[in-house]
Formats: sequence, C-alpha cells, structure tokens
Amino acid sequence: MAGLPIDEMRAAPPPASPIVEATLALLHQAVRRKLAAHVAQGGAGFDDFVFAAPGSAEDCAISHADVAAVEAALLASGHRFDWSAAISLAERPEAYKGGTGGADAVVFEHPGAITGAPDAQGRTPCGQGDNVVRHEADITGTARYIRSNERVLAWLAEGVPPGTIAIIDDSGGTLTAPILEQFAGVLCAGGTVRSHLGILSREYGIPCFMNSKLSGIADGDTVCMEASAPPRTTEDYQSGMERTGRVWKLAGEA
Repeated sequence: MAGLPIDEMRAAPPPASPIVEATLALLHQAVRRKLAAHVAQGGAGFDDFVFAAPGSAEDCAISHADVAAVEAALLASGHRFDWSAAISLAERPEAYKGGTGGADAVVFEHPGAITGAPDAQGRTPCGQGDNVVRHEADITGTARYIRSNERVLAWLAEGVPPGTIAIIDDSGGTLTAPILEQFAGVLCAGGTVRSHLGILSREYGIPCFMNSKLSGIADGDTVCMEASAPPRTTEDYQSGMERTGRVWKLAGEA
C-alpha cells in the first residue's frame, strides 16, 4: 500500500486515548487507499496528490463519506461516544453511551464525582465542580435539567421556578442565555471558569460551577452548592491544581 510522509517521521507522543489512535489509523488507511489509486491512474506522486485543485479529477481529499465510514467502523466495533449535550441522545441514540434511555431519562453518573454517605447535616455528597466566583454563602435550590428549547421557551413566557439550580450539559450558554439571570445557581458539565457560561454567570452574580462532575441528581431534587468554596484560577488550570466546590443532595430528597 502507498506510503505517507508521516510514516518516516520520528515517533510522536502517544495519543490522548485509544479512540484517537483508532480514528487516526482509519483516516491514514483511507488516505493510503486514495493515494494508491491516484498513483495507479498515473498520478505524479504525493505532492501532486495533496495539491490537486479542489473539485478536479485528481482531487483526493478526505470527504464526508470517508469520515462517515470511519465513524461507522468505530460504532461497528462496539464503541459508543460520550455526549456533551443530551440532544445527541435524542437524535442518535445508537451512537452515544446511555442512548437507549432517551435524553429525558439521563441522569449524570460521572465516575469522578465525589460521592459517599450522608454527613452529620444529612447532606449526601453527589459531586463537585470548578467554582467561578466565591460567594459569601452556599446556595440551596431545586435541581432542574435544561436541555430543550421547549423548556427554555416555556420558562421565558412563564418565568423560571424560584430557586432553580440549572444543570446544563455544555458550556456555550446560548440555550439558557434568555433566562440565565433567573437561575439561583448553575451546574455545568463542561467548560472552565473562563467559558462563555462562566463569564455570563459571573456578570449576573449567579453561583456557578463549571466542569461539574455529578452523580445521581434527578430533576426536582433539592441540592446545595458550596458557592463559598475558593474559585479555580487560571494558575490552577495551568498547574493542574484541583480546587473544587462540593455539591450535596439534601436529606429526605429522592
């Protein structure tokens, strides 16, 4: 099979995960097949192959179909993707972990969440996150997952229920921006304190944890955020220092 310049390069650091290695290997395989076919048809070599004009007969760029074939191969092997937004589960349940239950049934079960037995105050640990701003006191409210335009539109018209601590899948902030100022608190599963959602929550003075690792919180549970915890700084991220605020589910709540 045709060789690629990368074959002669010195070894690079190992990839971040096995799925990255598998994806790169499948893409390299697709490029080699295209290059071999190009040379067999009289092509001048790798440079001619790479720099062919887009849309020309010699153009052998990786296509949407090639990438779809890579994804299909990964799924056929039994791999399922982690999701960053529950809409992925609703649209493609066959491709994502936990997809069979549907987006509405998903409750975060992060393996890195701090969990354990109830403390002396009857609070059950159910996770932690990167605190955006240190507040004077912790905040207690009702956990509500914000995953659909329908919920946002309904609350835009009717008002967000008082005491809502919004649990949000990703850090963009676009979905919840119209009603963000009405939240009592925010727990976001992605991003850093400098993400868009983190910046918006800071401007509104709303307690917010980014990069939250949560476990076992159902919609409607009463939870407490340790908003008084020290915020995670840029230096903490750069040095790898873990500095988190805790999340508890209150006693007597399902």
